[in-house]
Amino acid sequence: MLTPEHFERAARAEESQLRLQRLQRMSDREVRALLSGDAAEAAPWVQCAAEFGLAAAQVRIGRMRLEGEGLERDPALALRWFARAAEQGDADAMNMVGRCHENGWGTLAHLELAAYWYQASAAAGHDWGQYNYANLLFDGRGVGMDRSSALQWYARAASQGHARAMNLLGRCWEEGWGCPRSPDDAYYWYRESARGGYFRGQLNYASCLAERGLLQEAREWFARASAVAGDPAPGANER
Repeated sequence: MLTPEHFERAARAEESQLRLQRLQRMSDREVRALLSGDAAEAAPWVQCAAEFGLAAAQVRIGRMRLEGEGLERDPALALRWFARAAEQGDADAMNMVGRCHENGWGTLAHLELAAYWYQASAAAGHDWGQYNYANLLFDGRGVGMDRSSALQWYARAASQGHARAMNLLGRCWEEGWGCPRSPDDAYYWYRESARGGYFRGQLNYASCLAERGLLQEAREWFARASAVAGDPAPGANER
C-alpha cells in the first residue's frame, strides 16, 4: 500500500531529475555560478550535481557539510564527499581529505593518511596541498622529517602565489632550515608574502625593514599587519 512517504520520495526523485536535466543543459560558467551561490539556495543543486558525479560539486558539498553551511553539519559525510572527488583525481579534494585525516574531522586523526593525501594533492600541483605536505615534512609528522624537501614544496606553493608558503620560505632562508642562511632571500619572500596580504609575512617584512633602518616603511607594514582582522585560514600549522 502506498503511503504519503512513498509519494514524498517520488516527488523528491522527480525534482532531482528535473534539476539534473537543467544542469546538463547549462554551460560550465552557468554551472559554476549556480554551485557557488548562496549556500542555502545552492544546496539542492550542489547535492544533485554531486550525486551525478561532478567533482567540484562533491568538494563544495563536502565543505558545506564540514562547516554546517546551508546543510546540517556532518564531518563524517563531508569526508565521504571529499573522498569521492579525490578518487576522481581532484587535487582540492585530495587536500581536504588530508585535512580531515590530520585534524580528525569526521574520522580519527591519522597523520600517515594525511601525508599520503597531501602528497597526492601536492604532486597534482595544488598549492594548499604543497603547503600542507611541506608542513608535515618540516616537523616529521606522519612522514620522515625532511626540511630540504619541505623547503622545495614551500617554494612550489610560493611560486603559485601562496602567501603563507612565501612567509615560511622566508623563515627557512632566514633560519637556515633545509638550506644555507640567506638574509636576502628571506627579505625577498617576506616582502612577497606581505604584498600577498598575509599578516605574518607583513610582520616579518616589517622587522626586516626595521633592521635595515627603514623605520617609516617598517611602521607602515606593522600597521597593515595589525589591521588584518583574524586569520584567513585557521587551523593550519604556522611558524
